[in-house]
Amino acid sequence: MARKFFVGGNWKCNGTTQEVKKIVATLNEAQVPPPDVVEVVVSPPFVFLPLVKSLLRPDFQVAAQNCWVKNGGAYTGEVSAEMLVNLGIPWVILGHSERRLLSE
Repeated sequence: MARKFFVGGNWKCNGTTQEVKKIVATLNEAQVPPPDVVEVVVSPPFVFLPLVKSLLRPDFQVAAQNCWVKNGGAYTGEVSAEMLVNLGIPWVILGHSERRLLSE
């Protein structure tokens, strides 16, 4: 069995709606090997997850940039796994060094 490659793009805290649409249009035009060879996952800021998911070609996936450990409660600004599942987001970046530096 051949090794499958993974290409991930973390957009950090960048982009406006128009910029995100342009980035997605560029990604949609990209020539990449088929999904059995490479898995492509992009991670836009949370506010753009539904937009990117709706516009991105179906062989590319969308990831969240973070996920809170609890499903609900008084955790202002956090995003739970339950919320991500509700949005149809199958991937999440956990333990990113930038989050760890903030003691989160």
